[in-house]
Amino acid sequence: MALSPTACQLLESDKLAHLVTINADGSPSVAIVWVGLDGDEIVSAHLDPNQHKLKNLRRDPRVSLSVESDVTNAYGLREYLVVHGTARLTEGGAAALLQHLAHTYLGPDVTFPPMDQPPPGIITHITVDRISGVGDWEAPAG
Repeated sequence: MALSPTACQLLESDKLAHLVTINADGSPSVAIVWVGLDGDEIVSAHLDPNQHKLKNLRRDPRVSLSVESDVTNAYGLREYLVVHGTARLTEGGAAALLQHLAHTYLGPDVTFPPMDQPPPGIITHITVDRISGVGDWEAPAG
């Protein structure tokens, strides 16, 4: 599913994303992640391959992700985007993606991760299945 320009703009901003994965017992688990876009996929990077969210994704790739915008609508509600999707994990490239995202989240002159030889890590790629939330997130029909 294609994302609208407003959804892409929000996902490429410095707003933190809330990634929801599914625990083994079926309960939700929430983690804060930096996100960006790679084509039509939402991406995030993780240096530690043993993180709880990654264990969850290996078992069940269904995810939800929310991002709050700075826009307050006419009803006085803060707009937010919710993405429901399917994740896939790829090994390697996490440090380079984190460096790219750090320029958005921390500033243009930041070096991140702050280590000489970071591990290859994991990249999470989220394919968008459905979008919801409060705001103009629908992609125009084409």
